[in-house]
Amino acid sequence: MDKKTLLLSEEQIDEAAELLLQNEIVAFPTETVYGLGGVISSDRALQKIFQAKGRPQDNPLIIHVDSLQCVEKITRDIPSSFYALADVFWPGPLTMILPKDPSVSSIVAAGLPTIGVRMPNHPIARALIRKVQQPIAAPSANLSGKPSATSYQHVWEDFQGKIAAVIAGDCSLYGIESTVIRFAEDRIEILRPGTITQEQLQAQIQEEVVFFRAHNSLEPPPSPGMKYRHYAPNASIFLYEQEEALWLHIAKDPKKKRMVLSSHPLKHPFFYTLSSRTLYKYLRLSDERQCEEILVLCTQEILSDVALMNRLYKAAGYTT
Repeated sequence: MDKKTLLLSEEQIDEAAELLLQNEIVAFPTETVYGLGGVISSDRALQKIFQAKGRPQDNPLIIHVDSLQCVEKITRDIPSSFYALADVFWPGPLTMILPKDPSVSSIVAAGLPTIGVRMPNHPIARALIRKVQQPIAAPSANLSGKPSATSYQHVWEDFQGKIAAVIAGDCSLYGIESTVIRFAEDRIEILRPGTITQEQLQAQIQEEVVFFRAHNSLEPPPSPGMKYRHYAPNASIFLYEQEEALWLHIAKDPKKKRMVLSSHPLKHPFFYTLSSRTLYKYLRLSDERQCEEILVLCTQEILSDVALMNRLYKAAGYTT
């Protein structure tokens, strides 16, 4: 039976924190996307996150903290590069994978010996962590596999009646999930691209920064967003680098209900300007309008946005 979901204002942080401490799930805004939060001290709460999202149990959760001291309590063997990067990019959209302290539940780590930690740069998220006085595990607040939520309305559509509360904050600043990295012996690997780029990371440290490449398909994913199809609307997505090919596709069946996205205007009645910040908004809009197809003209501007292309490939079901 569905439960009553509260819609809370940012002035109701105390009420949201109390619900979290009662092992309930509360969605809250961050600067990347909205998160679906539960305290890490409660296995019951962590299981509720997986259940509400329909998330596979082998897909780890990211832990949100409000201090370096908090990180030091839940991890071990922290490399010096972590501190160098945290000094520059925290609080902000960077998640770093570290060895897990045995005190942290294996549920949040999806059975892995590591956990992903991030210090969000959003006043509501930070205030909520401070109120509960412990880290909050929070994957993106969307049904598993579907487009992430960049507004509280998106969260309400997905989770009304399924979680305890949604905090109605502003729309997400970046609109795309955090960059995720891990520390290898002689390099840093980007597991999921995001707003913080390879070039920005490389400028801060001596180690080489590379994109992760799985050695085999059986390797467990060390980060969210790696193993399963993500961010996918109901419509089929087709990516084009040549505008002529896009129009030829439309001409084959001009009556099909579709949406067209690109970074520069195209003469189509359902054209929208695409960027990292608008992607999920339009993927969700396509579901509302019951579109059958989404056609994306990948201009040089879009192709050069590694994080945006990563999400487009995942949403389209492409392997990279």
